[in-house]
Amino acid sequence: MLDDLVKERVDDKKPRHEGLTLTVDKLESFDKENFEILAPFIDQIKIYNTYPLLISDNLLQKRISFYHDYGIKVSTGSTLTEYAISENSLDKFITECSRIGFDIIEIGENSIDLDVDKKKRISDSIHSTDLKFNWKIGKKDPRHQIGIDLTLLKIDEAIKVGAKKVILEANEGINVGIYDQNGSIIWNYVAALTAKYPPSTFIFEAPLAMQQSSLIAEFGQRVNLAEITIDNVASVESQRRGFLSKASFGMTFSQKEIGGGPASKFIYYLIKTKHPIEQGDLIGITHLPRRTVQSAIEDLKNQGFIIERNSLDDSRRKVYYPVKSEWL
Repeated sequence: MLDDLVKERVDDKKPRHEGLTLTVDKLESFDKENFEILAPFIDQIKIYNTYPLLISDNLLQKRISFYHDYGIKVSTGSTLTEYAISENSLDKFITECSRIGFDIIEIGENSIDLDVDKKKRISDSIHSTDLKFNWKIGKKDPRHQIGIDLTLLKIDEAIKVGAKKVILEANEGINVGIYDQNGSIIWNYVAALTAKYPPSTFIFEAPLAMQQSSLIAEFGQRVNLAEITIDNVASVESQRRGFLSKASFGMTFSQKEIGGGPASKFIYYLIKTKHPIEQGDLIGITHLPRRTVQSAIEDLKNQGFIIERNSLDDSRRKVYYPVKSEWL
């Protein structure tokens, strides 16, 4: 329907490498006919927590096979992997996962601490089978968050042992990882991570609709998102294609041309090529009056082409980024 108006996905065929949507199976019932509609938009499903231990092997294999029929990879949860590690049963766990049909083992350090040598042994054990792994960074408990510096260190370690992407822990999306006590994104935190690694490195857990919308608006359709409920899969895919949702806060990719005068277009060009950049730098480069630059910035913000963030060097100062980041 209206095919000529629908924005195509860059990676429209599975297996995708960017724009991944990861959801969770909590053993709820679902309508198989509806799932058939949504399946092309789902890349991975994680069988939640230690739930695989509650299911017979036969039923678990049947469930995994159902997902495979739709081209969806199936992952364990990091809680189950941590349990196996703490019980000194990792090798057996890996063997069982391969036998039953899992594609991916998710590894985290929510309740355990692993040095880089231990991480290397774990990754080597997984790579010795036909399985892949997702490495998750962060803690679930809001009282025990690890901060930006330690997060960056653990990302370094995960990549060093072979992780292609890392998942950023969000738990319920409140006061954990890149989210504050209101569930809003701490953009300084995200900026610190993406200053060192391209956004494609990360799979952002985003349980809340407003988080999904904000991350898609910031990074575009190729952003990797996890913890998307089945009910929200269609909304996420719609926003990847450029359509608004109730949580989109007025940000859209439907507008292709910058409105306004030459000053707005010039300021946008500078922000796009030199971001992050402060208003004072824009004034210095362009030699335009402060009022003209301020008006252009407000115009571009209202059109959804740029975003304003606090400077990492001085939180009292503002810097500007293009909404469609250069990594796209």
